[in-house]
Amino acid sequence: MTSPAAPIVCIGGLNIDRKLKLFARSLHGSSNPCESHETPGGVVRNVAENLARLGLPVSLVAAVGDDAGGRMLLEQAATVGIDMRAVIRLRRHASDSYTAVLAPDGSLELGLAAMPLVESLNPWALAASQALRASAALVVADGNLPTDAWPLLLGEARASGIPLVGVAVSEAKMERLPHDLQGLHLLVMNAGELATVAADPNEAFDALHARGVGCVLVSKGAAGLLLSTPGRAPRHWPAPQVEVMDVTGAGDALSAGVCASLLNDPDDFDAAARLGLDLAALTLQTEDSVHGDLNPDFLTTR
Repeated sequence: MTSPAAPIVCIGGLNIDRKLKLFARSLHGSSNPCESHETPGGVVRNVAENLARLGLPVSLVAAVGDDAGGRMLLEQAATVGIDMRAVIRLRRHASDSYTAVLAPDGSLELGLAAMPLVESLNPWALAASQALRASAALVVADGNLPTDAWPLLLGEARASGIPLVGVAVSEAKMERLPHDLQGLHLLVMNAGELATVAADPNEAFDALHARGVGCVLVSKGAAGLLLSTPGRAPRHWPAPQVEVMDVTGAGDALSAGVCASLLNDPDDFDAAARLGLDLAALTLQTEDSVHGDLNPDFLTTR
């Protein structure tokens, strides 16, 4: 797979990830011993870092504070090769943060998102990066974006034909997506997020396609994923079996692998599913949100 001249533009969350892993089952209302780990995070930021480590050109559109955490986020992103020129720096603000409380087996017990800065990515703020998106090979937007950002991005996708990939971030933020999703090439989500559309998965797939989504990819964790396109029964892809160290970031790696594959062929969703699952499996085996040893060789060996 060769690197395209046009960048992948990633829009959405940029924050500090704080992970607290419990030594034993949590006791409500009591002090619980744990170990802590802090890394750069944010769904679309994690997607961007995965893509950059794969050797692909990536630009990030996000918002960051002027605190120590913000400076760390900017410096680390530059180190791995993410273009940060479109990131908005907000003075006198703390950077967004996400705190994950993990069970001893690495599964998520509780997630706490303090992310007011991403709300600043409204149509007025996004106008500054319109030219960047117009020259992109692919645009990726996460569900942290405010509601009024989506009609702008969807309209641009319809007008330009540049594939737009949406990455859901939580069940609570699914309501930010507008009803009309014409222009959304692919929506990546998990089973809980799919259930906010309809209780029956097949009804949910049909509803999303009726709203305009071209392809829906649903991660089911260790059970693999489901892939749905209009007029065809959903396909199941099993997940590689690995020893899980930490689930945080695995979904973002899945999305990154999917996007990397779509650069090669925007309509080969089966190949995208395979690469996404492989990259997620790698990420499950590290406590970092993005695997530190990831490099362009990952693409050439698949």
